Amino acid sequence: MARENKDGTGTMPVSIGERLVTREAFMPLFREGMALLEETADYLDGPGREDSRMLGRLASLAYATESMKLTTRLMQIASWLLLQRAVNDGEISQEQGLQEKRKIRLSSVSDANATGYDELPARLRDLIARSHRVQDRVRHLDELTRRGDAAPMPLSENPVEAQISALRSALEGR
Repeated sequence: MARENKDGTGTMPVSIGERLVTREAFMPLFREGMALLEETADYLDGPGREDSRMLGRLASLAYATESMKLTTRLMQIASWLLLQRAVNDGEISQEQGLQEKRKIRLSSVSDANATGYDELPARLRDLIARSHRVQDRVRHLDELTRRGDAAPMPLSENPVEAQISALRSALEGR
């Protein structure tokens, strides 16, 4: 799929990242991420408090650590999702969105090997696992949209086409 250059000279390839963060494709991820944030807050403020009281000392420390990491991860995800929604809705420019997204840390470290992790309540471990899956999807979209930062090569300057053309010229010259 291609689109017309801004200056009308030739066509440009359409960025996959741009297509994936369009409103229609993006909104299911946005809803999932925000729902997970709300579900986590509800759990940590309610049943999670009760669950944490029943843990031993080591597991209790792991609970505090992992719930803080989970909350931070979800806030980073929510920040990215809200920025992308603002870009999609035209509230901020693509460039402003990219500048703000550079401040967000989307790195992912597995929590499963942490001391006491296996003793955590199953619901907390489920929320952690789901947050990593959403974060991986957000990170993938982020990488795709950042690749779109670089000026895409016009299709008329496609390196494969240039090589094929050079080969044709070389073979015709024999």
